[in-house]
Amino acid sequence: MAWRRLGSVFSPAGDQPWARSHAALPTPLHLGDDVFRVFYSARDAQARSHVGWADVELSETPRVKGVSPQPVLAPGADGAFDDSGIGIGCVVASGGMHSLYYMGWNLGVRSAWRNAIGLAQSKALEAPFARFSPGPILDRSPEDPYTLSYPWVLRLGPQDWRMWYGSNLVPSVSGTDLRHAIKFARSQDGIHWDRSAAPVVGFAASDEYALARPTVVVVAGKFLMCFACRGPNYRIGAAVSDDGVNWRRLDAVMGLGPAGESWESEMTCYPALLWHRERLWLAYNGNGYGQTGIGFAIWDGELPF
Repeated sequence: MAWRRLGSVFSPAGDQPWARSHAALPTPLHLGDDVFRVFYSARDAQARSHVGWADVELSETPRVKGVSPQPVLAPGADGAFDDSGIGIGCVVASGGMHSLYYMGWNLGVRSAWRNAIGLAQSKALEAPFARFSPGPILDRSPEDPYTLSYPWVLRLGPQDWRMWYGSNLVPSVSGTDLRHAIKFARSQDGIHWDRSAAPVVGFAASDEYALARPTVVVVAGKFLMCFACRGPNYRIGAAVSDDGVNWRRLDAVMGLGPAGESWESEMTCYPALLWHRERLWLAYNGNGYGQTGIGFAIWDGELPF
């Protein structure tokens, strides 16, 4: 039982002003048959992230069928919470609307940056996403006093929305003194969220100091999560839960670390799980936080839970 790597599938050509480099934070949305629209965050010449997409046909040899000519979401106006970039978290389809949850950030002085969670929506996938509001839907608070990162949202019922997201536990933004764990929130409408201060997924090793970009699917009656782990290097960790709140780490059996191939030889990060044709797939980034593009893996064998 292991992830079988299918290789690198997509990286921006670099010929679009909004996508000079990177295809970070792959976010697949099923279009039909074996085709998924994989949203991603690309960087312009000023390293500001925009959201675009690549349509990928999943198979043992995934292939790109189309690429967005323009971004579907660009950084906000100067002075907005997301004026320095958009890091996509997830896209949720519900009631004829597509909701794009993301991490927006702007640059700081004493701290390098400040992050918050925003929402943009679109009725048509071919159209740009429009911000739900000029400000974030989750910002710093007594529960999250420092900074927030990439959200993953599932809608399990008409009034049952769940979110997993990253949150700093200490006032630090870089280095090994960073303590960034995964927290949980619930909502009745996908807009207003109730959250608690305690992390739901914490650190598994003494040299691990940041967990980010959780991605969650429901498989075999369990919640399965993958996420980026930061320690001596970047790798992908995993956890399983009965209720989405109490998690058991599965890194030893379902994690995915760097490999010999040049595109992912130094790191694996920013995963996105998907369940398709009764099989578990994983989209993820390799070296340079998405600089070398997006790859896929598929789970071979039975699930270990």
